[in-house]
Amino acid sequence: MNSPALCYFDNNATTRVAPEVVDAMLPFLREHWGNPSSTYAFGRQVGGHLDEARARVAALINAEPREIVFTSCGTESNNSAIHSALATQPDKRHVLTTAVEHSANIKYCALLQKQGCPVTFQPVEPDGLLDLQRFEQAIRPDTALVSVMWANNETGIVFPIREIAAICRRQGVLLHTDAVQAAGKLKVDVRELDVDFLSLSAHKLHAPKGIGLLYVKRRVKYQPYVIGGGQERGRRGGTENVANIVAFGRAAELAMARLPDEETRVRALRDRLEEGILGGIPGTTRNGAREPRLPNTCNIAFAGVEAEGILMLLDHAGICASSGSACTTGSLDPSHVLTAMGCSAARARGSIRFSLSIYNTEAEVDYVLKHLPGIIARLRASSPVEENIPALQ
Repeated sequence: MNSPALCYFDNNATTRVAPEVVDAMLPFLREHWGNPSSTYAFGRQVGGHLDEARARVAALINAEPREIVFTSCGTESNNSAIHSALATQPDKRHVLTTAVEHSANIKYCALLQKQGCPVTFQPVEPDGLLDLQRFEQAIRPDTALVSVMWANNETGIVFPIREIAAICRRQGVLLHTDAVQAAGKLKVDVRELDVDFLSLSAHKLHAPKGIGLLYVKRRVKYQPYVIGGGQERGRRGGTENVANIVAFGRAAELAMARLPDEETRVRALRDRLEEGILGGIPGTTRNGAREPRLPNTCNIAFAGVEAEGILMLLDHAGICASSGSACTTGSLDPSHVLTAMGCSAARARGSIRFSLSIYNTEAEVDYVLKHLPGIIARLRASSPVEENIPALQ
């Protein structure tokens, strides 16, 4: 089998920028570089393109354009939602989230705790799912916001956001969902979900890094997180990143059109890869429930080896994967997501995430399945501890 130039299986970290998206943004780097807030025609023309892009990303989630606030990334969007919920409800200081959120939420909520705000990090079950009855019981009279990711970036586990929204409505509590990993892989409809805030990041949708959005439901009170010149209808200061916003709009159009391909062909590739690993390499186990899960994500634990060694040898073979969130790469601690699911430190440190996109092929999957068994066997043979590869704990 000929080696592909690059086998990229880390799409939950970031995605390649689609050629159509590059083509859409280039004119706004070369010719249409005016400030959209300017009053003269050159700037107003750019502002018109910004409005078109806003309408396109709004259509992706079935929102009104006025409900879209462009941000720099998903992290800023998440922080902004939490900040606003607390700032607009000074009599409520409690935040309810989960123990498996992205570090953007985990670390911001940890900071809030240091500042005196009570935060509940709701635990998950061993399969990564939430006990909704226990979750509802964790809501308090002083809860300002419930913030729950829609799909986990490490395991792909999908939380029942619609049911969580119904709980929040009953309790009279605002709801924010980090949908960064969901958009483009699942249908996103904020009207059906009935959420108050929703975060997206364009670089998970084959657009550039450095642009995201926060959906703010109409009539929900909002306090800006970034204060400046009154851009974004006064909800986010700073000159708009027009080229990236236009790119986001084009990527949103492509994501809507490619959603059936994500659900069918990408899911089939993911299953082929996962089944090949679990069936062909002893001492392997999937982390998390099989369903409900993103169609592109699998997280596999390999007994007797550490992820660092696996990733190094995969890299030598031209294969890109990860041991978890790219935002925590370099940390010596095991994945907080897998730890929250009850995995031992050894299991967490021996786990690899493979995340696919529409650009992956059967040939790439076969290439991974050809090389990975030998990599694991080589690492196990060199391990200082002899093991009869057991069922993972």
